[in-house]
Amino acid sequence: MTSSVPAEARAHVDDLAAFVQASPSSYHAAAEAARRLTDAGFTPLAETAAWELAPGGRYVVVRDGSVIAFAVPDGAGPHTPFAIVGAHTDSPGFKLKPKPSVIGAGGWWQLGWEVYGGPLLNSWLDRELELAGRIVTLDGEEHLVRTGPLVRIPQLAVHLDRGVNDGLKLDRQRHTAPVWGLGDGESADILAALAARAGIAPERIGGYDIVAADTQEPRVFGAGDELFASGRLDNLLSTHAGVVAIAGARPTEAIAVFAAFDHEEVGSSSRSGAAGPFLEEALARIGAALGGAPADRARAFAASFHVSSDVGHSVHPNYPEKHDPANHPIAGGGPILKINAIQRYATDAHGAAAWAAACAEAGVPTQEFVSHNDVPCGSTIGPIAATRLGIRTVDVGAPILSMHSARELTAVVDPWYLARAMGAVLAR
Repeated sequence: MTSSVPAEARAHVDDLAAFVQASPSSYHAAAEAARRLTDAGFTPLAETAAWELAPGGRYVVVRDGSVIAFAVPDGAGPHTPFAIVGAHTDSPGFKLKPKPSVIGAGGWWQLGWEVYGGPLLNSWLDRELELAGRIVTLDGEEHLVRTGPLVRIPQLAVHLDRGVNDGLKLDRQRHTAPVWGLGDGESADILAALAARAGIAPERIGGYDIVAADTQEPRVFGAGDELFASGRLDNLLSTHAGVVAIAGARPTEAIAVFAAFDHEEVGSSSRSGAAGPFLEEALARIGAALGGAPADRARAFAASFHVSSDVGHSVHPNYPEKHDPANHPIAGGGPILKINAIQRYATDAHGAAAWAAACAEAGVPTQEFVSHNDVPCGSTIGPIAATRLGIRTVDVGAPILSMHSARELTAVVDPWYLARAMGAVLAR
């Protein structure tokens, strides 16, 4: 069957696949975004150094698992507004506990870990998973580490649970512990295994942030190669689109900013989350470097625009009753504008109009999402950032199926559409 997918959309999703594979943790995602942008000509900045910005300059800064990049137009001054695209780098899953090495029944080597965010637990069963994240040594040096396929959460056979197909219920403590080896336990030390992969001695480990990630490769499939399945589309799809958009941004009237935060899946309340000070501090430092005072910053913020991008729900063909009867966002129909009366999304009328104008300028379709009244929606970084900064914000995203699964699904064209619309926002 001949593909009807534009070549540019296929190239974009192939690059998204490479980005996902390079980003098994939020720390890897921030590092990969910074690497790509540095290769594209962005100058790395350190938070501990003074920021001296040049007209037309492009810059990137990383804090833990978060990254901010910005492009300063020629002639920018203390009142120049910001055009911001925001996303998040973390995904639902599992995170290692302290004392994580466990010998289970039958001599199985197992791990102690916590559930991170709200994953669809059953989707993580019987998959070869890797561990990834960062190790910090006693001298404060940070090491990114990943294991490749190493652990698996084994499901109980149907012969031992005859009612499993009538409703699977998993106990988070007892039923999600993975296996990763067999034996007498002399080598069943996961921290030693991680240290070996990081090239450090185990006794040098001072702290660690290690999560699980699915190792199955992203794949294009379906009739006409129209569908794309991958782990961590929530929300590496938006993060990648933002990286592509800011890399191509050549703003003329606003300072173009891309910000991807960690910890959205657990509420954003951290030094590197959207509820933390990272973005506000970065924007203040940009304004100060351009000669601005707090009053100038307020003027700039009042004229600024923020697009918060996170994946959203496409209509599910097997559960159409879960969706609003009049608003049916579909896969392949372009990015969705998220609307919620009680401000779980930050979209308002002015923001909706600005987003519609950006999509029209980019030549991409757009559609609305609103929840069924009996199915409350989640939230995003949008309301948090809008509350903290006072900048007009809209919530958008690409429609997907199987959100919070270990492997999610989208249409090949939608990530490309989203990146193009983001590019129009950042081109102000």
